Amino acid sequence: MKKNTLVVIGGLIIAGAIVFLLMAATPGSSGVELTLDKLLATQDQHQDDYVTVEGLLIEDSIKWNPDKIELQFDVKDNKGNLMHVIHHGTKPDNFVEGVITILEGAPTKKDTFVAETVKTRCPSKYEGQNIKNYDPETHKDKLNQPAKEQ
Repeated sequence: MKKNTLVVIGGLIIAGAIVFLLMAATPGSSGVELTLDKLLATQDQHQDDYVTVEGLLIEDSIKWNPDKIELQFDVKDNKGNLMHVIHHGTKPDNFVEGVITILEGAPTKKDTFVAETVKTRCPSKYEGQNIKNYDPETHKDKLNQPAKEQ
């Protein structure tokens, strides 16, 4: 074979390997985002899919096993649907009643979800206050101070 042909073949093999690694490293990009009620209704159809779903945490259901690093809990939606979640990983910091949990993983047996990642968010904590209640005097001192040098 000619030297140029070997270089082209080698380049194609390297490019193919890079594409394969990128696809294997980003399973979330090929996933499905569903509501809890739709996931429970079509759970059998999504057994092989990487699914993202949200639910409200039920605090009484939390079972944390630090020896196995296993977290089990239940989530619900506003329609009363309930799903059991199993996560082999750390427990999020703000894991309290009513926090919104964002789960990424795969449904397994009926009404059970194995989560690869568990994220939480509490929208009320980050919502802005009404501008009518803003008091500029509260922040006046902070605005007039010079920035700290690092």
